[in-house]
Amino acid sequence: MRMNATVNLAPMDSTASIRPAKSVQNLSREAWVEMQLIQTFMRNARPVHYAAFVMIVVVMVAMLYRHVPSMGLWLWVVAVVVVTLVRALVINLYHRKVVGVSGPELHAFMARYAWIWPLSALIWGSSMFVFFLKAPIYDQFACILVLVGMGAFAVGTFSSHLRSFSGYVDGLGASAVAALAYQLVMERGIPSTFNTYGMVVLVLTYWAVIRVSGQRFHEAQRANLELQFDNSELIASLTEKSRAAVEAIAIKNRFIASAAHDLRQPVHALDLYAGWLVAEPQFVSLIAPKILRSTKAVHDLFDSIFDLAGIDSDPLRVHPREVDLAVLVQDLEVQYAPVAQERGLRFRTRVAPCRVRSDPVLLKRLVGNLLSNALRNTHRGGVLMALRRRRGVWRIEIWDTGVGIAKEHQQAIFQEFYRIPLRGTEEGFGLGLAIVSRISQALGCPVGMASRVGCGSVFWIDLHPAAPSGT
Repeated sequence: MRMNATVNLAPMDSTASIRPAKSVQNLSREAWVEMQLIQTFMRNARPVHYAAFVMIVVVMVAMLYRHVPSMGLWLWVVAVVVVTLVRALVINLYHRKVVGVSGPELHAFMARYAWIWPLSALIWGSSMFVFFLKAPIYDQFACILVLVGMGAFAVGTFSSHLRSFSGYVDGLGASAVAALAYQLVMERGIPSTFNTYGMVVLVLTYWAVIRVSGQRFHEAQRANLELQFDNSELIASLTEKSRAAVEAIAIKNRFIASAAHDLRQPVHALDLYAGWLVAEPQFVSLIAPKILRSTKAVHDLFDSIFDLAGIDSDPLRVHPREVDLAVLVQDLEVQYAPVAQERGLRFRTRVAPCRVRSDPVLLKRLVGNLLSNALRNTHRGGVLMALRRRRGVWRIEIWDTGVGIAKEHQQAIFQEFYRIPLRGTEEGFGLGLAIVSRISQALGCPVGMASRVGCGSVFWIDLHPAAPSGT
């Protein structure tokens, strides 16, 4: 018998949850927050380049080029331009190759190019060597305001990545203090309108304030992102629970509608047969078997509903122990061979000595449901139950020569009350395979199937061998 693609169904659960896609991309809280902080840092770093060029051309150069030595000024300008272009290249490289990446790769990138921000700050702060005590007092004041503004601007621009922020602020402060110290050592005794010692104190104080402000601003950003992550997780959880609740209501409604539909048919038949019996009691021998069949149909439906409801309301208690599969197959053969004979079908078994670890009661119930399903949907030919060894596990296979199951139905048949809309599959209530899925999940044994319409089906259960005695 040729079969089509395999469908693995264990562990199976008709209400299995699927986590919805979210912006956190299944990252850990810390990894996502770190990624967002670095993205913010890189996004804010771009406008700084435009501001830097404006300050170079309009503010610094325009004020200083007539008042300070041109050689030192132009060397400083070239250094600033070069380091700014390098920073722009690094930021563009990040946006091309690393944006949206988290974990070690992102940290490696930031560590590889971390030097560029302290270096650019050192070069900017070294402007103090060019203008301090060399340019007119108002120009010096304006240039110092530029550096002060750059330090303050760094709090909002760079503090999202604390390492780069600290390097930038430390570079700016260290170069400014070095320039002031140079003036104190090399130009002692030269009259100055600035109190250089006071300037050193002001720079150190401002340096400390900027560092503390950046640290607190970074902590506020991190706390805000952590809150966003937690809210996203909460929303996802609530969405999943809402989806599960809606799905449960839909399953309940489908369950009630299908049960009512299936119950109405035999009850209606009983009503007709009872009326017929009252009207024509002489046909009791003809009517009685029909009443028995209708009564059995009602009884079977209630049994299936109670079984399924019992499994859902009270989780199955599994009591695993060593099970002799050959004995289990022989017991099932004794139970189902008369059913096959009554339907005019061949029922064969192939056994081999093997032992597995499972719950014998639940396993027998699981295989019995598969056998019952095979016999019910097979009208000619027969059913084969075999034990085979596949890839280190024992497999119980149940083959039939029934109507077969099309690929589009092979997942849905494990839902409650689902029946394939094909001739020859009208019998039953669509609950047997739903019970199979619940028991399979409880036992932790995979159930698979393959089928081809018009050729039959095979269902199998994979079971791990029992551990050797003494282990």
